[in-house]
Amino acid sequence: MVKEIRDDLKYTDSHEWIKVEEEKVIIGITDHAQSELTDIVFAELPVIGKEIKKGDELCVVESVKSVSEINSPISGKIINVNEKLEDNPEIINKKPYDEGWLVEIKIANIKEINDLLEPEEYKKLIE
Repeated sequence: MVKEIRDDLKYTDSHEWIKVEEEKVIIGITDHAQSELTDIVFAELPVIGKEIKKGDELCVVESVKSVSEINSPISGKIINVNEKLEDNPEIINKKPYDEGWLVEIKIANIKEINDLLEPEEYKKLIE
């Protein structure tokens, strides 16, 4: 089955998606990642206000078959988390690009955006 890759997002080789909105980014895991994890049963989200560096652990997603660390693709300050996931982590499986987002980060270094993959690059990575 072909996994959804949206043209308006950036990606990482560790299967996070990033939506850039001026001075902030919204981050989640890709459709490919959620299907590899299978049924997600828990999401441990970070605290709002936490400063994070690119590559640091952002949160943990637990599925029926594994526990996965999600690392931050960008440096900044966590300004919002998706609280819906506390009671309904399966939203990540159903709608990874919409209601299944994980966190919002205020960007510390806009140049880090240049290190992210374009949709076509990510598509080649997972093929």
